[in-house]
Order: sequence, then structure tokens, then C-alpha cells
Amino acid sequence: MPAIKRPYPGHPGPELTDCGTPARSRFDSLLKVSKVRACSECKRHKLKCETKAGEASCTRCARKGLKCVVNSELHRLIENDNEWKSHYVSQLEQVQNAVCDLLRRNEMPELPTYPSSYSRIPPLIMEPATPAAAPVTIEHAEHANASSAMAMTRENSQEPTLEESELVAAPMRSLYEVTKLRNLRSNLNSSVGNGASPPSALAQDFISRGCISIEEAESLFAVYNSTMNQFLWGGIAMPHPDLDSVRRASSLLTAAILAVAALHIPNSSDLLNTCYKEFANLVSQSTLNRYHTLDDIRALTIGAFWLSDLSWKLSGQAVSIATEMGLHQCVRKMLKGDRTQFEGAEVWYLLYLVDHQFSTAYGRPPIVREDLAIRNFKTFLECPESSQRDIRLIAQVTLFAILSKAYDLFGSDTDQEISEDSFAQLREFNVQVDQWRLHWQPQHLVSPYVGTYPSKGVSLHYHFAKFQINSLSLRSITPSARLSTDRKEAADMAISSAIATLHMVLEEPDIRNSIVGVNLYTHAMVAFSTVFLLKIAWNWKATSLNVDQAQVYDLVERIITLMSSVRASDKHITFHIANGLRRILTHLRLREGKRIETQVAGEEEKVVVADDEDTSSLGFGFFDESWNDFANLMDMFDFLQPGHWPTD
Repeated sequence: MPAIKRPYPGHPGPELTDCGTPARSRFDSLLKVSKVRACSECKRHKLKCETKAGEASCTRCARKGLKCVVNSELHRLIENDNEWKSHYVSQLEQVQNAVCDLLRRNEMPELPTYPSSYSRIPPLIMEPATPAAAPVTIEHAEHANASSAMAMTRENSQEPTLEESELVAAPMRSLYEVTKLRNLRSNLNSSVGNGASPPSALAQDFISRGCISIEEAESLFAVYNSTMNQFLWGGIAMPHPDLDSVRRASSLLTAAILAVAALHIPNSSDLLNTCYKEFANLVSQSTLNRYHTLDDIRALTIGAFWLSDLSWKLSGQAVSIATEMGLHQCVRKMLKGDRTQFEGAEVWYLLYLVDHQFSTAYGRPPIVREDLAIRNFKTFLECPESSQRDIRLIAQVTLFAILSKAYDLFGSDTDQEISEDSFAQLREFNVQVDQWRLHWQPQHLVSPYVGTYPSKGVSLHYHFAKFQINSLSLRSITPSARLSTDRKEAADMAISSAIATLHMVLEEPDIRNSIVGVNLYTHAMVAFSTVFLLKIAWNWKATSLNVDQAQVYDLVERIITLMSSVRASDKHITFHIANGLRRILTHLRLREGKRIETQVAGEEEKVVVADDEDTSSLGFGFFDESWNDFANLMDMFDFLQPGHWPTD
């Protein structure tokens, strides 16, 4: 086939089909090949072979009396070559038309917007050259596609169908019915089934690209599946049995699982950075995607539960995408008898926990409120598809429903103390938490992966909840204030719950052994309980509160030892908690020593910080008025804020 020349500047270019590919007439013109006309004698002498009309021999052969023979084999070879090329061009055109039709039916971008994987091969039809033309890479093409012009494509059916539409629907649905613009269509109209990524996703993920080997990926998947996945309510967030099925389901889920697993493996910085970068890039690319799957949402929740640098954003993004997909409607549809909505409902309950755990951690109001789904959890558990992991999940959901009511009643303003009249409601919340533990703990069975952690975890979260509720009694209260009987009772209960939390972490084997694998919320609550006790022991030891400074310091030292001894990547949050607590405890003991020295000398008590003293803890409000502000604690440890994960 002859070479195809670049069109000259100003050339109008080939006529294109509806899907942006060259028209058939252009293909035909490319395949036209001149016939072989010169005879053998003229060709041998490199002379022009001229044949008069109606004569069998050329002019030269007739004049010299030579036999005029044309090389028919070469002519036949060229004709055959032209024939098979024409055949395959026809097949290529059929494939292009079929792909364009499939893209239109699935409301996906048009074919020309997809970059070619073979950027080194020149295209069949080349655009006119420009004076400053630069090579176009795949990355540049993808960026151009992401920032392409605003699409205002209408549906194939242009006629409105008011007879079949809902009378009272969301306003955007009515706008869509009027305009028929595809970019107005919401995922509410699509099924909630666990769709899969395109078949090409597996061939294009970072394992296939060679960023990590398949052996490394299999090893990371095994670590996650047997540990972290089991701590997360028995595998709710990752239901796939093997790595291959995960890769086929979602590249985003694959990257999330491997990044979290790498975070829990010692001396794996390079592997962690590779997986983390891939996950962060995929999250960034998916931000403006219109279509997502349940596995994409699961990937965001997994990242939020363990990747401290991204959790602040991923938790909100997961809820936002889920509402676009209509997961909040799954339970309502289940109540009407549609059992196909079970998986979507399960993911919605998971998102409820993600949202409420991190609303607590970051001191922000939750997005997902107590709705029909939360109130009808019994119907969910009665489904034939329900299992032990769903019992563990719903137990947590019902606990955070109680805590949400307390949040709504008392608010989150750390400058606003609760009134004396509020302690009746506070006691009611304590009773509800007590009843919660009595109801759910017996239903948690021993796990073949994490032992008695499910049952012990109920007790741990029970102490978390009691601590959170009763610590409100000291909100915006100074150590010099006179405490009423009700306030002192609640404060002592908060202290005892915080101490019980640390005792469980230190002394219950299945809790102690799991401290490295549990999610970020558990680490945050352990840190919160520890700092609360340190502040009480330092600022309130002269009051009538039931606190023993020596006991608190001993517990903190043991927590530091435990957190420092875990086997994980140096970026794991436990190491940062241990280092932060060590600095605080050292600082307090230094100040305590100086206080004792001044008292022995008979001088007025006055603490002077030396020039070379580590004052890092002072800069985070450790002794300011917002001493029981949970969000303030997060700043102090600097482990829940964005921007602290090196990317090199």
C-alpha cells in the first residue's frame, strides 16, 4: 500500500462520519493504486511505453517487431494486495460504527476523545501541520479530554414523554424531560448494581503497567483480606474473594486495598508510596466522573478509614457520590420487596458510619441523618442475605444514632457549657448506651480471623461512647469552678470510661494485638482518651474529681510503649501517636519537677520554661480553654490534617 502523504496546509481534510472517523469515500481513495501498464521491453530500457487505441502492442515493440508482454504477475499481485486491504478497511469501518453505536447507547464520550495506546505509530489520517507543532503524549491527550468543551448533547429520543413521567419528581428530572440533555441525567435513573470497570481497566491498572509486580500485589491483598478487612465489620467494604476479581471490578478499589496493606508492612516505604500515589491519582481523576460503581464507593471508604492524610476529604466524597447514585433509596425499595437493593443498602449503612465517625473526628456536623434506613435496620437484618458481618455493621450504626441525638441536643460549640437542666437528658443517653451494649454484645460471634475482637470491640466502643457523652459535662468549665453533684458525677464517669478504654487496649489480648490494624477512628479515640486524662491529671488534680495522676502517667507510658512496638510502616499513625504522647508526658514531668523545686525552696510557684525545652505541645492549645475540644486534639497530634504525607 503506498505511503499516505501529509495533507498540504489549507487542505479541507477528510470527510468524517458521525462518530468522527474518516468516511468510506476517503478510505477508498487511499486504496486506489495505478495499474501496471509498461511492457517488459520498455520497462527494461526504462522507456515510456505508449500504446495506441485498438492495438495490442506498444509503439516501440511494433516498430522493432518485438513481442509486447506486460508483467501480469506483478499486476495480479498488486490487485490482490489492494483487494485484501479494501476488505480489512471495510471491517475496520464496521467495528468503528459498532463502537460508536455502543458508546451512544451507554451515554459515554465519543470515540475520537479516547487516546490511542500506540502514540508512536502515525495515524492513518494526519491533520495539517502547524509551524510550532509539538509531539502529543497520551497524558496530554487525557488532560485535554478532561478539560474539553462543555457537552450539550441531546438524547436520541427528542420527543417528551409526559404521559409516562412522574408527576412530582426532583426539579432536575423535569429539566431533563424538557431539554433531553444527557449531561443532566442523574445516576438516580441507573441501577445500583455492582457494575464493573471496563474490560480494559485490568490491562491498564498499575499492576499491568509494571508499577508493582503481581507477586507484590498478591501479597498485599492477602495481608489486607486476612486482617484489616476483617476488622472492618467482617469484610463489608471488600467482598471480593481474590485480587483478580478486585482488579476486574475497580482499579480504584485495587489501589485503595494495596495502599492500606502497604501502610501496615514494615520497611515498605517505596511500595507504599507507589500504591498511595496511584490511589490519590485515581481519586483525583474520578472527582468529575458521572458514573461510579459500588466498588468505587467502597474504595473511598477504605481510604478514609486508614489513610489519615486523605480521610478528611474521602469521607465526604464517598457520601456525595452515594447520594448521586441513589443509595439512600435502597432501604426504601427493600421495604417494598425489592431484594436486589440489599447490597446498595449495605453500602449506605457503611457510609453512615464513615460519615459519623469522621464528623466526630473532625468536629463537623454529619451529612447523613437518621432517616428511614436507620430506623428500619431490623428489616435489613431479616433479609436472607444478611450475615454476621451485617450484625456487626448495624450494631455500630445504632450506636452512632444515639451519639447523633446527643450531638443534636448539645451541639458542638466548645465555648458553651451544658446547663444543669441538661443532666437528665445526659443520663438518658447513658442508659441508652448501656442498653445498646446489653443488646448487641451477645450477638457478636468469635471470628476465625480476629478472634473475640468483634465482641470485645463492642465493649471498647461502649467506653468510647460513655466517655464522649459524659465529657460534655466539663465543656467550657475551668478547674477553679465549683461543680454540682450532677456535673461531678458525669465528669467522674467520663474519667472512668477513658481509663477503661486504655485498660482494654492494654490488657485485652485481641484488642491489644489489633491496635495496628484497626481503623483511624479507633486510634483517634484512644488518643483522645489519653490526652483527656493527661489534661485532667494536670489541671484538675487539686479538685474533688476522681483522678490519680500517678495512675494516669503509668497508663500513658504503657500506651506509648504499645504504640511504639507495632510492626508497620513508619508512616503508620501509631508511631506518630506514640511520639506525640511522649513529648507531652516529658513536658508535663519537666514542669512538675520545676514546680516541686520552687515549692521546696519556699518561693512562689512559678513555672519558667527553659530556652532549650521542647515546647511543641504548647503551640497546639494543650493548656488553653478549649481543653476538651476533640478537633483541637487533632491539630495537636497533626495526624488528621491534609498535606503531611511525603510523595517522594
